[in-house]
Amino acid sequence: MSDKTPQLEAFRRLLTIMDELREQCPWDRKQTLLSLRKLTIEETYELADELLKEDLEGIKEEVGDLLLHMVFYAKIASEQGAWDIADALHSVCDKLVERHPHIYGNVVAEDEEAVKQNWEKIKLAKGQGKKTVLSGVPTALPAMVKAMRMQEKTAQFGFDWDNVDQVWEKVREEMEEFRTATDERHREEEFGDLLFSLINYARWKGIDPELALERTNRKFRERFEYVENAAGAAGLAGMPLAEMEALWQASKKLA
Repeated sequence: MSDKTPQLEAFRRLLTIMDELREQCPWDRKQTLLSLRKLTIEETYELADELLKEDLEGIKEEVGDLLLHMVFYAKIASEQGAWDIADALHSVCDKLVERHPHIYGNVVAEDEEAVKQNWEKIKLAKGQGKKTVLSGVPTALPAMVKAMRMQEKTAQFGFDWDNVDQVWEKVREEMEEFRTATDERHREEEFGDLLFSLINYARWKGIDPELALERTNRKFRERFEYVENAAGAAGLAGMPLAEMEALWQASKKLA
């Protein structure tokens, strides 16, 4: 087993600094579980940005920031006599052991899909009938991520198409229903159905739709900023669409 002393010392240092900040810093003393929530969400998105850029130094910094938040929550909970960081760590360790019976028990799981099915079944059984298959999908997730997670979870219990051709046929069906929708409310509903079916098709193709859309967002930003910069001092105001399109096509050659 490798020596974990440097990692343990670093974590101990963070715990000590957290204690000192909570005692001595006016800002840190003032924070509550709820006041930290929006900051944690912001830090999570900052990590997501660095992951997309595959910037290991940036990822390191954001992982550290998120670890600080986790220690902060644990510190506040310990002050309230609820639990501390050790309780949280033991909780997740116990969960990992329990949900990996193919490692810590006698269950056989020969591929990734079997592991995921075991995980969900154990979670459901742990709820002793009080939870549903989808109850583990946070309601606060972004809609696209939530759709993907719901589809993944229900598929593990057999609620899925037989093949990818059926999935694509559903996309085409929803596209036609959206195209022929007759009023605003109906169009919104059908557009939602179309997006849901496209996300499902992406799942079948092994594509992360959130990541795919974010890459397209970044590509659009880079190309439009090229057009904007190429327009010069005159700017985009009054520029014919054909000229903007020519610059747009030129931006593609730089990628």
